[in-house]
Amino acid sequence: MPKSLSFRSGLGSILFWSVISAAFIGPGTVTTCLLAGSRFGLQLLWALSFSTIGTIILQEAAARITIASGLSLGQVVAQSYGTRSRLIAGLLLSSVIGGCAAYQAGNILGAVSGLSLITAISPTFLTAAIGAVCVFLLWRGSTGLIAQILGTIVFVMGIAFAYVATRSDQSAGAFVGALVRPVLPTDSFVLVIGLIGTTIVPYNLFLASGIGREQSLAEMRWGIGVAILIGGLISMAILVSGTLVTGEFSFRNVADTLANRLGIWSQVLFAFGLFAAGFTSALTAPLAAAVTAQSLMGWGSTSWQYRLVWLGVMGIGLIFGLLNARPVPVIIVVQAINGILLPVVTIFLFQAVNSKKLIPDEYRNSWLQNVAMLLVVGVSLLFGGWNVWLAVRNLLN
Repeated sequence: MPKSLSFRSGLGSILFWSVISAAFIGPGTVTTCLLAGSRFGLQLLWALSFSTIGTIILQEAAARITIASGLSLGQVVAQSYGTRSRLIAGLLLSSVIGGCAAYQAGNILGAVSGLSLITAISPTFLTAAIGAVCVFLLWRGSTGLIAQILGTIVFVMGIAFAYVATRSDQSAGAFVGALVRPVLPTDSFVLVIGLIGTTIVPYNLFLASGIGREQSLAEMRWGIGVAILIGGLISMAILVSGTLVTGEFSFRNVADTLANRLGIWSQVLFAFGLFAAGFTSALTAPLAAAVTAQSLMGWGSTSWQYRLVWLGVMGIGLIFGLLNARPVPVIIVVQAINGILLPVVTIFLFQAVNSKKLIPDEYRNSWLQNVAMLLVVGVSLLFGGWNVWLAVRNLLN
C-alpha cells in the first residue's frame, strides 16, 4: 500500500472503486469467460490479462481527469472542440448509447436465464417483471442499495468459481504461460473481442470520471488498481472453471457442472448469481447511458431527454427478452460489439487526458502512460476491425 495511505483509507478506496469491477462482472463476463474456457481451454487467458491491465490504465486516466479539472470526461470532451463540440458530443453519445443498449439485451437475457434455472416461471413473464422493476427503480432513482446487495452476491459467486478453478486439472505453469502468451485458435476472434469488450467497458470510463472527485490521486490509483485486479482474477477463475464444462455449452450444463463439483448449493448460487449479475447490470447500463448524456449534452436528471435515453436502452433489452432470443449467442455478440466500440471512446479519453488547455501539467499523461494507452487502443482497434472485416466478408460471400 502506498505510504501516503493509511490502511483504513486504502481499504475504503478499494471498496469505493469496486463498483467498477462489479459493473463489468455481468452475465456477459460470466458467459464469455465460461464459453472461452469450454471451447479453447486456457488459450484465451491472455486476453483477460491484457484487458485487466488495460482497464486499470484507462479507468485511472478517466478518474485522473476529474481529480485534475473537476470536470467529468463528457464535460472535458464538450469543452475541447469549440464549435464542433456539439457534433463530437453527439457522435460519442450515440456510440455509448449503442453500446449500453447492446449490453442491456444481454443483461435482461442473463437475468432471466438465471431465474429460469431455479424456477418454472415463464421467461416472458420474468422478462416483463424484471423490466417493470428496473423502470420503477430508475424512475425513482433508488438503485444504489439494491445494486450493492446484488453486486455482493455476484462477488460471492466469483469466489465459488475460484474454488471450482482450483479443482481443475490445469497446472500452475500452464496457467501462468497462458496469461502472457497470445494465441489465436481458429474461430476465436469473436471471443477474444468479447473478452476484451466485457472487461474494458466503455460506459465505465464515464462512470469513473464522475465519481472520484473527492479522492486524492494516491487513493484513486490504489483503489482502482486493486479493485479491478480482483475483478480480473474473478474473470480468470470463471474462464478456468469453463474448462470443466463438456458437451454443448449452456447455462444448464454449467449449473450441473458446479453441482457435480461442489454440491447442489453451488447450482443455486450460480443461478441466483447469474440473475444478480444481469439485474444489477440492467440497472447500471440505462443509468450509465443517461448519465453520459447528462455529461455530454448538459441535460438535467429530471429532463425528458435524460429519461428518454434510459427508457430507450431499457426498451431494447426488453424487446430481445420478449422475443425469446437465445441468451448465449446474443451475449457473445454484444461483448464483441462493445469491443469494437471501445476504441471510439478511448480515443476521446486519450485526447482529453493530454489536453494542455484543461489538464494541469502534473496530471497529464507521461510518455509511458501514452504508450500504454495507445497500445490498449491499438490492440482493441486491430481486433475490432478484423472482426468487422470477417463479418463483411462472410456477408458478401
